[in-house]
Amino acid sequence: MKAENRRFYHAMAALVIPITIQNFITNAVNSADVFMLGYVGQTELSAVSLANQFQFLLSGVFFGISSGVTMLASQYWGKKDTNAIQAVMGIAMKIAFAITTLLAVGAAAIPETLMRIYTNDSTLIDIGASYLRIIGASYVCMSFSQVYLCALRSMERAHLSTAISSVALGMNVVLNAIFIFGLFGAPKLGVIGVAIGTVSARVIELALCLIDAFRGKVFRIDLKMMFGRHKLLTQDFFKYAVPALINDCAWTVAFSMYSAIMGHMNADVVAASSVAATVRSLCTILCFALGAGASVLLGIEIGEGKIEEVKRDARKSCHVTLAIGILTGLVLIAIRPFVFQFFDLTDRASGYLDFMLIISAYYVVGQAMNTLIIAGIFRAGGDSRFGMICDIIVMWVISVPLGLISAFVLKLPPMAVYFILCLDEFWKIPVVYRHYKSLRWLKDITRELD
Repeated sequence: MKAENRRFYHAMAALVIPITIQNFITNAVNSADVFMLGYVGQTELSAVSLANQFQFLLSGVFFGISSGVTMLASQYWGKKDTNAIQAVMGIAMKIAFAITTLLAVGAAAIPETLMRIYTNDSTLIDIGASYLRIIGASYVCMSFSQVYLCALRSMERAHLSTAISSVALGMNVVLNAIFIFGLFGAPKLGVIGVAIGTVSARVIELALCLIDAFRGKVFRIDLKMMFGRHKLLTQDFFKYAVPALINDCAWTVAFSMYSAIMGHMNADVVAASSVAATVRSLCTILCFALGAGASVLLGIEIGEGKIEEVKRDARKSCHVTLAIGILTGLVLIAIRPFVFQFFDLTDRASGYLDFMLIISAYYVVGQAMNTLIIAGIFRAGGDSRFGMICDIIVMWVISVPLGLISAFVLKLPPMAVYFILCLDEFWKIPVVYRHYKSLRWLKDITRELD
């Protein structure tokens, strides 16, 4: 293997492996919740799945904010400008805190109203509302911890980010099991136990982030620098992060609309969709980690001024991701018969799930490539605007209207609607590839801190 190839694969592995482990643990915890609730009952599983759509929406917000942090922090890390990185973190934390506080208040004050967005089933609404009242507190904790963990990855400390998440999420699964099933003399709380366990884990995660921050391993926290006024850097953050935030919110809200469309069909579709989404998330962990790793690696190289290396490494990232995407689809096909052993679903829900897993097997290939290029490569060069425009058009002009029409006007069968909704990634591919080849995404976006 050539020296340049060894350098690329070593650098990518140093970023991707910890991010993959972190993503695996996160998804494993979410999956464990689904598995445990599956033993409690299909109704509880469906209710928490719908209530967690707000967590899913919030994950889009964090992904957009984190993209802004990664775009700027990785390039500033290439220049070893830690003051600018602190300022970027402070800007991101203030924005995240404002958004999460609003959603947390809504979850505590009007949970039934929020649940009605996704279902008109009174039983699901009551169960989901009891969950939302408690889980909202975890959103505010995440406004600080998620930004901090993203900054760690941008400074090539992904191993520490993984360690912190591993401890917190490990505690999450243990506490959830204790409170769901009433282990070790604890009360048997079911759905409410999941909420208590998750909130506790987020508090632990935040505490670990604060401990590391004030240890000053890479730089000593300067609260004045972090939360002071930085006019030009704030302008830069909004210029690059806001399109990413809009992009990711548009994407996650559209996906949430998919759930709302399917949720208003029948409870069996909701249960099958919840399981299919869980299995697909577990199988695509490495694909998403490749996008995150490429964003950091290419951003650092741009900050260092290594433009030819950026072009070469972006191309290699595409080749690796395509291969991993195809392999992921094959894995989904291979494990399909075993998935049904873990869930107590009705016959109709099991039939839906079988079809959804087949669709997911090819869907993940398009998802892997678009995630790498739009959220990884383009954003490494500060180009978040193209992805925003692309996803808004594809999701809100094409996919969501087609889903609504097929479900509620044409009244097509649920699986026909699901197939139509899962075409969204493939509408994007031609325009995304054309923009990638143009190299208009490749820019150095750093400046001297004011």
